[in-house]
Amino acid sequence: MRYLFIVFALLFGIANSSCTTPHRHDRVSVSIGINVPVYPHLMLVPGHPVYYDPRIDLNYFFYDGLYWVFISDAWYVSSWYNGPWDIVDRYYVPIYLLRVPVRYYRQPPMYFHDWPADAPPRWSERWGHEWEEHHRKSEQSEQKARPEPAPLPVYQRQYSGDRYPHETERQHTIRIENYHYQPHETVTQEHFKRRGKGSDERGQKQR
Repeated sequence: MRYLFIVFALLFGIANSSCTTPHRHDRVSVSIGINVPVYPHLMLVPGHPVYYDPRIDLNYFFYDGLYWVFISDAWYVSSWYNGPWDIVDRYYVPIYLLRVPVRYYRQPPMYFHDWPADAPPRWSERWGHEWEEHHRKSEQSEQKARPEPAPLPVYQRQYSGDRYPHETERQHTIRIENYHYQPHETVTQEHFKRRGKGSDERGQKQR
């Protein structure tokens, strides 16, 4: 196998408690128990501005400049292919990511079993009326054309194994030097801003 994954049935209680109420873009850096040792083989989901890797046994996507992973009923995000990962409140996961059909989830949860493979997961059935109402209002307020797929951060291909930059400030520095994509999703903009702010603060302390 190209990838060796150790996926723990962890953080289920944490994920649920973190995502049951709509705290705007509430994110906490966590270890989600996966290892992606080399740059993934990303392909576009047909008809969607989202990429997936058909070779990974994981619900692993790339959208609007960020990598997304769905594990234990929770979404996690990173600007680098092997983390570190932030948890994202389910109320603020981008609409276009949620529209990806069931068949592109390489490790679908049990409750996906009877859902049509060519249709999106039935998130409202899983997450309830409050989430559905919030999601519906978000769709109505946006009303914008489907975005073009973000360019892939292929510069990360040269960083694997011992060369992978696990420190967030190092990741940020490499990204701004090599990847000039301007994201359109608020959650992506805030993620990049938060990473950059953290790097700037650490740099000032070292002076």
